[in-house]
Formats: sequence, structure tokens, C-alpha cells
Amino acid sequence: MSTPAPARLTDRKRAAILEAAAAEFRQAGYEATSMDRIAASAGVSKRTVYNHFPSKEVLFAQILQQLWERSRESPELAYRGDRPLRPQLLELVQQKLQLLHDETFIDLVRVAVAAIIPSPERAQEMFKRVGDKEEGLTVWIREAAADGRLNTDDPTFASSLLQGMIKGFAFWPQITLGQPMLDAGQRERVANTTTDMFLAHFERI
Repeated sequence: MSTPAPARLTDRKRAAILEAAAAEFRQAGYEATSMDRIAASAGVSKRTVYNHFPSKEVLFAQILQQLWERSRESPELAYRGDRPLRPQLLELVQQKLQLLHDETFIDLVRVAVAAIIPSPERAQEMFKRVGDKEEGLTVWIREAAADGRLNTDDPTFASSLLQGMIKGFAFWPQITLGQPMLDAGQRERVANTTTDMFLAHFERI
């Protein structure tokens, strides 16, 4: 059954609002972006914006939700007991770096960090979502350790160490210091070095 024309029009308007809002938040920041400005940019009335999103905070949260969902589109790489550890882990780290190599994501997280600093509850919720995205790596480490190939009784701790190394180059400098995104060569260097450092400590020889 095809979607009725009014519903398709409504979906297009909602998508236009989200796209315009993301661009406005990236350009002007959270506080300076108004619903009037978003409506003008999307080519719809302010009433239409409020029909879809009752507040600016709800609209911004929806944009972030789309980013989380898009980041989960990459397939989780499962642990393989029949493969060497290094190529498996390297692939996982490269996937993580690719997810972080998204200017829209980085810009909006930067806006979000500035907006949530006065609200510890909102900050906790946002970074919990970031942590949820990293669960796949923890699962891989847990399974490799259970298979006797990694020497750790705390996979969450080991995963946090590895995530910290990655984000120390490909997330926090861009969020807090405005540094440029890593280029392909830099991402490859970070991927190989962090993988080798992790395995040098945790791999059971």
C-alpha cells in the first residue's frame, strides 16, 4: 500500500525542519538558534515547526537521536575464535574512527556539550548514549577474554582504555579545542598504534 500524499508531504516537511535545524545549530549554536530562524530556513511556518516539535530542546534531542541511530547502522563486528586477534581488533578500531569522522556529528556534539554544561542530568543522558554506542567493543573484548586470548578480568575497563586512546585523538580535540578532523593517514596511524598498544598489554601469549 502506498503512503497517502498528505502523509508524504508531512514527512518531507519534518525532514526539511530537521535538516534546517541541524544546519542552524551547527552555524549559530544552541542558544542563538530560534524556532523562527529554523522555520525560515526550512521554508515552513513557525506553527508547522511547533506542530512537529513542541520545543527547541525536543527538536535538538531528535537531531541527536538521528545521529545515534545512524551510528548504529554499521554492523557489529563479532568476535571470531578462528581468526587472529590483530586484524579483528584493527577492523573494530577503524570502524570506530570512521564513525567519529563525521563533521555533522562532531559539530552537533560540540553544540550539545555547550548546551548541557549547566545541566548535569542532560550531560549524563547524552554521554550514556555515547557509551551505549561503544558496547560492541566491550562485548568483543569480553568474548576474546573468555576464549583465553586476552588477559583481563575486567572487559569494561579494558574497553574504556582503548576508547580513551581513540577519542584522545579523534573526538575530544575536535570537540573541546576545535581541531580539524583526522585525515585518512592520521586515522590509519591511530588505528594501528592503539591496536598494537592494546594487544601488547592484554594479549595472552
